[in-house]
Amino acid sequence: QALPVLFKHWLKNEEVEEGRTAVLRCELTKPSVPVEWRKGDRVLQPSDKYEIRQEGTRVELFIYDAEAQDA
Repeated sequence: QALPVLFKHWLKNEEVEEGRTAVLRCELTKPSVPVEWRKGDRVLQPSDKYEIRQEGTRVELFIYDAEAQDA
């Protein structure tokens, strides 16, 4: 039976000035596992506002032109 995917490194709170790019990072115990980024109940999709990168076990969310409502 396969082991479950866990977080090796959890997300940390990040502070960024409005208008800048915020980057959230986490690391998983297995590579190339699908990850959903959410804000409340909403699943974030790649767009001009959000970029999602995944390389091996490292997953990153870039939030461009950050605003107070992105918190």
